[in-house]
Amino acid sequence: MTENETLARQILDAVKKRDGLAHLERAYSCMTRLRLAFDATSIPDGLADDVAKISGVLGTNPSGTELQIILGPGKAANVAVAFNELLAAQDVAAANEPADTTKKTTAADQPQIGDGKALHAKIRARNATPVKLFFRRIASIFIPIIPGFIACGLINGCLNVVAKCWPDVTTGPLFQLLAIAGSTVFWGLNILVGRNAMEEFGGTPVLGAILGALLAHPGLANVQLASRTLVPGRGGIISVLLVAILACGIEKRLRRCVPETLSLFVTPLVTFLAAGAIAIVLLQPLGGFLSDAIGGAATGAIAAGGALTGAILGGTFLPMVMLGIHQTLTPIHAELLARYGVTILLPVLAMAGGGQVGASFAVYLRTKNARLKKIIASALPVGMLGIGEPLIYGVTLPLGKPFLGACIGGACGGAVQAAFGIGAATLGISGLPLAAATDNIPVYLLGLACAYIGGFVATLVIGFDDPVDETSHTEHPEGV
Repeated sequence: MTENETLARQILDAVKKRDGLAHLERAYSCMTRLRLAFDATSIPDGLADDVAKISGVLGTNPSGTELQIILGPGKAANVAVAFNELLAAQDVAAANEPADTTKKTTAADQPQIGDGKALHAKIRARNATPVKLFFRRIASIFIPIIPGFIACGLINGCLNVVAKCWPDVTTGPLFQLLAIAGSTVFWGLNILVGRNAMEEFGGTPVLGAILGALLAHPGLANVQLASRTLVPGRGGIISVLLVAILACGIEKRLRRCVPETLSLFVTPLVTFLAAGAIAIVLLQPLGGFLSDAIGGAATGAIAAGGALTGAILGGTFLPMVMLGIHQTLTPIHAELLARYGVTILLPVLAMAGGGQVGASFAVYLRTKNARLKKIIASALPVGMLGIGEPLIYGVTLPLGKPFLGACIGGACGGAVQAAFGIGAATLGISGLPLAAATDNIPVYLLGLACAYIGGFVATLVIGFDDPVDETSHTEHPEGV
């Protein structure tokens, strides 16, 4: 059994122990996390704590009815495959075993650093609201597309560097082919979003794909409707999201009323024609209005507010993550990328991770807790690479005050990014790797350095309560 299979088995055993297998709807992965979605009103009690203790798990983030298990890039996808294979082979009787209620909680089972357990419970309750769950579903539409944004964004970023250093190569066939490759995700974005949206809301994925293709079809430019020439791609992904949600509703109603013998032919045809007609007449103009408003508001706020706007956004992003509001930003990033080729919000918001790194390094220098030092030493490198969950849930959030220091660091870095209007040609990455996808690498790195320094200095000034190292408490009765 491989390491990933062993880890998947341990996670599955933890789910069975808490009697959560019967309520597990699906297991899937994003870039860094294995996500377990349950059909109950909340995650089974104690499951997050059980999973967090498993070796190889970097942290857990309960969010509504979904338990996010932080494993790291690459590993999350591999463990998800192994986990789903175990589920498929799971014996029905074993899957319905009752939870073990005889085991008593010991002191060793309690969090030893900080008191993040109560805060996680509050976050879970807040994120279970219908509005936040809806936005989480919207964000889930884009999660499978993120690798495409990363690949194309990094290609575009590297080409920008090459073009500035060696302008002559831009006329070569290799450069031109790579430029085409870098724009590929945008050419197929409507289709990808339409497909994923239909699947997320319970419709037939291919119907969402062809509706997305319809709204971007170049032939629309040859059609006039009520003395108005149609515009291919108007409204971008906003229009696609709207038509996919509408199509799902139409399809579900048709399946309830159309006889089964006719459903195979009638349901997809009527769904496509009805949703497509409404989209062209109403939803595409509405999507265009919303798209213009979103793009204008984002770029206008940065242009008008400059460093102040960047400081506010960079400083409040971590609390937004805690409240689940950050889910609303994913389609905005994607819309900005589709409209302008870059998102000016991502470099600003990415500075929150830089603040985490600086704050955690300050804790590392000041703490006398050996276990906390070990956690920070292992999490800092991945934090610098843009994976901030281990630092958030293992260091700054449980300790409290360093979390505030991280927010201040994010504000410092965000101010620099907004002041210079730095854009990124991708989404889904941050930290040092994002530099290659930005349109001004030196300034981006300057802002990131400011976030590191700001989080570091702020945490040193604010201070924190150094937690007692339970592992060495017997040798040091008075604590650390």
